[in-house]
Amino acid sequence: MPFTKFTNLDFDQIKTQLKDYLRANSTFTDFDFEGSNFSVLLNTLAYNTYINSFNANMVVNESFLDSATLRENVVSLARGIGYVPRSRTCSRASIRLDVECSASLATLTLEARGPVCVGATDDSSYIFSIPEPITTAVVDGKASFGTLEDPVLIYQGALLKKKFTVDGSLDQRFLLDNPFIDIQTIVVKVKGVGESGTGREYSLVDNIIGVGSDSEIYLIQEVQDEKYELLFGDGIFGKKLENGTEITVTYIVTDGELGNGAANFSFAGTFINSLNNPVTVTSAQLTTVTKSTSGTDIEPIESVKYFAPRLYAAQFRAVTARDYEAIIQNIYPNTESISVVGGEELEPPEFGTVRISIKPKNGDFVSDFDKDFILSKLKSYALTGINQKLVDIKILYVEVDSSVYFNSSQITNVDNLKTNVSNSLQSYSNSVDLSKFGGRFKYSKVLNVIDDVDRSITSNITRVRIRRNLRALVNQEAQYELCFGNRFHVNSGGFNIKSTGFRIINEPDIVYLTDIPNTDGRTGVLSIVKPIEETGENRVVIKSAGIVDYIKGEVILTTTLITSTVLADDIIEVQAFPESNDVVGLKDLYLEFDVSKSTINMIKDTISSGEKISGVGFKVTSSYSNGELKRG
Repeated sequence: MPFTKFTNLDFDQIKTQLKDYLRANSTFTDFDFEGSNFSVLLNTLAYNTYINSFNANMVVNESFLDSATLRENVVSLARGIGYVPRSRTCSRASIRLDVECSASLATLTLEARGPVCVGATDDSSYIFSIPEPITTAVVDGKASFGTLEDPVLIYQGALLKKKFTVDGSLDQRFLLDNPFIDIQTIVVKVKGVGESGTGREYSLVDNIIGVGSDSEIYLIQEVQDEKYELLFGDGIFGKKLENGTEITVTYIVTDGELGNGAANFSFAGTFINSLNNPVTVTSAQLTTVTKSTSGTDIEPIESVKYFAPRLYAAQFRAVTARDYEAIIQNIYPNTESISVVGGEELEPPEFGTVRISIKPKNGDFVSDFDKDFILSKLKSYALTGINQKLVDIKILYVEVDSSVYFNSSQITNVDNLKTNVSNSLQSYSNSVDLSKFGGRFKYSKVLNVIDDVDRSITSNITRVRIRRNLRALVNQEAQYELCFGNRFHVNSGGFNIKSTGFRIINEPDIVYLTDIPNTDGRTGVLSIVKPIEETGENRVVIKSAGIVDYIKGEVILTTTLITSTVLADDIIEVQAFPESNDVVGLKDLYLEFDVSKSTINMIKDTISSGEKISGVGFKVTSSYSNGELKRG
C-alpha cells in the first residue's frame, strides 16, 4: 500500500486523497465510492480532517510573531523579547490661567482631582486634566498659573486612582482594569506598613539592567483585553513588597487620537487653599497657548509585529538609523516618519553628531515640549560622546499643473469630472511612495492615475513643480538656504525660480524672487524684483540677492531683512521646476504631494468629440514653464 501525504487543507482534495488511500487497499478495489452510502462516511471523515487541519494550522500560525493574528497572542510573543506595545496617549494642550481671588490668601492650588477644563473640537467636547496639583502665590488678590512662555500642560482625559494592598499570595496581580490608560501618565507610590504620608514614588523601568535588590522600581506589561499589569521586584531584581504594603496608582484614561484639535477651552476646575479647603474665586480667565495635539490610539498589532523585533535588535542602545527608528517610535508614538542622518554625512561634517527629524502624525512640527521629552528619553540609549540633535522637518512639496483633455460627448458634468481627478490625485498622495522621508514622486504613475479616472479622458499634459516653504525671520537680518535635492530645469531667459510676495526694508511695495542664469547654465544669480503694473515690466530691487545652484538644486538668499510676507505665518513659498519629472526626496527631506496647490485645467478634446475632425484650431498646451514672474 503506497504512503499518502495529506498536505492539503481543501475539503475536496482531502476527500480525493481518502478515496485514493482506500482504493490502494485490496478490500475496496472495486468499491463504488460515489454511488453508495459510503460516500457519506467519506464526507464526514474529510470534514473532520479539514476542521482539525485548519485548527492545527491556526494554532501553529499563532505561535509565531510574524503570522499571529490575535492581539493577545501578538502581545504575548512580543513580551517574550521585552517589548511593551504603546498604549493610548493623551492629547496635550497648553494654557495660561489668570485668577482673581481673595487678597487674604497667600497661595492658591489648582486641584488635580476632577477635570481642569473642557476643550471643544469641531464635532465634540473632551475633558482635560493635570496629573498633579499646581500651587502658585497670590499677589494682591491675583494668581497666575503658567505664562505664555512657560504654560500649564493639560492632558486630555480623566485622572483616576486605584489602590492595592499586598497580601503576599503567589497569585496576586496588580491589574489596571481600564483599557484606555496612557501608561506614560502612571504614577506609582508605595507606602510600607507603619509609614506615614502618601508613600515613596517608584520608577518605571523597561529592563533590569542596573537594577539591584533594593531598587524601588516596577515594570509594566499589556495583558488581556488591552489592559495593563504592574510587576514589582522579588528581592533580587527590585525591592520586594512586604505584606500589608499599600500601593497607590494614579493614571489618566484618555480618548487618544479623538482628543486632538481642541482649541477652545472653558475652565472647569477647582481651587483649594493651604488647608485643603475649597476656594471660590472671583474670576478665572483661561488663555489657550497651544491647541491639543499628539494624542494617539493604542498600537495596532501590525506595528507591534514590525517594531518588536527591531527594538529587540537595538538591545536598548541607539547606534544605527534603524535603532533610532524603533526606539523613537516606542517613546514618541505620534511619529509618522523619521529621518536619522549621521554628522559625517552633513556639509560641513559634524562628527559625533546625529541629526534627527520627525514628522508627527498631527501637524508638521514637533513641539518644544515633545522635543525635550524625546531627547531626555534618548539619553538612556545614547552612546557616550554622541550628540543628538532634534531638528525641525524640511518638507519638499511636489505640485502638478495638469491639462486634462476629455471627450465632451461622453460626459454631462465637467465639474464632477474635475473633482474626480482631484480626488484620485489625493488618493495617490497617500500611497507608500510619498509622504515620507526619502519618498519618490513617480511621474508615469500620476499620468496613469489621471487617465484612468474616467473613460471620457483622452489624455493629459502634466507639468511638475517643486516647492520649499521659507519661514522668514521678520524684522531680523538673516540668511536663508533652501535645498530641494533635485536638479533644476534651466530656462536661459530666467524665471526658473518663483516665489510668493514679501516686503523688505526700505521697499514699501511687494517684491518677489527670481533668477538670472549664468552662461555656464549650472549656477545663477538670485534677484529681488517687483512688477510694474502700468508697463507690465519688472524692476530689479536687488540684482544680486543670492545664488542658485541648478545642479545641486539649492537656493541661497544672502543676508536680507524681510519686514512682512503676503502669506500667513511669515511664509514665503519658493518654487522651481525639476529637470526630471520623477522627484526624489533626500534622506532628510520629507516628500509630500500637495494636491491642494496643484492646478487642474479641463480642456475639451475637439477632435475626439467630433467637432474638429481635421484638427484645425485644436487647443494645445506646453509642458514647459510659463515664464511669468509670480508664483501661482
